[in-house]
Amino acid sequence: MKCTADGNRILSELEKLKTFDMSGPEQPGTTRMLFTDVEMEAREYVKSLMLEIGMSVDEDAIGNIYGTLRGSDPELAPVWSGSHIDTVINAGMYDGMFGVIGAIESCRYISENDIPHKRSIQVIIYSSEEPTRFGMGCVGSRAMAGELPLEDTKNVFDDNGISLYDELERLGFTKKDYDKTVLKKKGDVFASVEMHIEQAPVLEQKGIPIGIVEGICAPSYIQVCIEGEQKHAGSTPMNVRRDAMTGAAEIILRLESLARSYGNTHTVATVGKLSVFPNASNVIPGKVSFTIDIRDVDESVKTELTEKICSYIDCICTMRGLIGSHEITTDDIPCYSDPAISAVIEETCRENNIPYNRMTSGAYHDSLLISDFVPVAMIFVPSHNGISHDPAEFTELSDLVTGTEVLCGTLIKLSNLDSL
Repeated sequence: MKCTADGNRILSELEKLKTFDMSGPEQPGTTRMLFTDVEMEAREYVKSLMLEIGMSVDEDAIGNIYGTLRGSDPELAPVWSGSHIDTVINAGMYDGMFGVIGAIESCRYISENDIPHKRSIQVIIYSSEEPTRFGMGCVGSRAMAGELPLEDTKNVFDDNGISLYDELERLGFTKKDYDKTVLKKKGDVFASVEMHIEQAPVLEQKGIPIGIVEGICAPSYIQVCIEGEQKHAGSTPMNVRRDAMTGAAEIILRLESLARSYGNTHTVATVGKLSVFPNASNVIPGKVSFTIDIRDVDESVKTELTEKICSYIDCICTMRGLIGSHEITTDDIPCYSDPAISAVIEETCRENNIPYNRMTSGAYHDSLLISDFVPVAMIFVPSHNGISHDPAEFTELSDLVTGTEVLCGTLIKLSNLDSL
């Protein structure tokens, strides 16, 4: 079946979402953090799009949004699609948002053309896929999978000391039954297909409009603190220094070397956030804190690399007379797409003569977390120059349309299956 997507409408709705921005006119990109005023306004806008096409809309106790296009047999487990509408700081307008708008556009086509579908199709907007505000990625999907009990939200804080629980309570979400509305178990959802921009240059370089994701790399986050001795930069000889910064630098370079030693595109390691105390040009740093981000689609490799760098931190601190600590704060498990769902995506592409490429996602997505209770797959569309998490993020309109039409055809097929 050939579905038709309205590219101008998709782009217009993405541009409208971009205007819900807390960063101010001096920044070219968009910043939209969980449960801020602008994020709540963006939620209302997206819910209004769902209501316009006859979908029912609900929210659970962690703020996940469910837009439901009712099927002819609503007792059957639904098919899911969707993504997130929160952003990193100074972001582009496609990451997450395209998966939401494309899923709504697919439901609009199905509804307006009275396409038969036994199973209900639900567009999910997951709360805070980005760790921008609370330092935790995939808040909504993590809670669905049982990895974020309500009590734990009292110990998750933003930079202003406001807890996630406080915000849930302020906005009235705690009035809902957390376990009943949030937690999911196997069988509750039939299948999930998340559409996303690639955030890498592979599809563009190959000239292929669709990526069928076979696996999603998962992150491990390590919080590191290196303590030395704060002294005068001019009067302290090099041979008596206990410099926390040079110790941290040596660890960071070793991390890069270790990740490269695996010789593949899926083993990656990054230090993107670093805090230096006292952070003065003429003072030897006495304390450096930073976060290590390690990702891989192979859990054993990720575990091995994590263990190696933690051991190296201990070694360097001993050699340099520093005090070091490291804590693994996140250790998610990589996932592989369901072969049956991927086959449906492939069939849809072939029926419409659309080239595709099977690939791995280096970035993690909400699909990673929900794979604990539902079979998942993902559709990628090209990212210009592989740029993402940046205002220059861009995907051609023709690719937005192609991705949405493949998603729409896939959802129609899945919603009429008895089993995978």
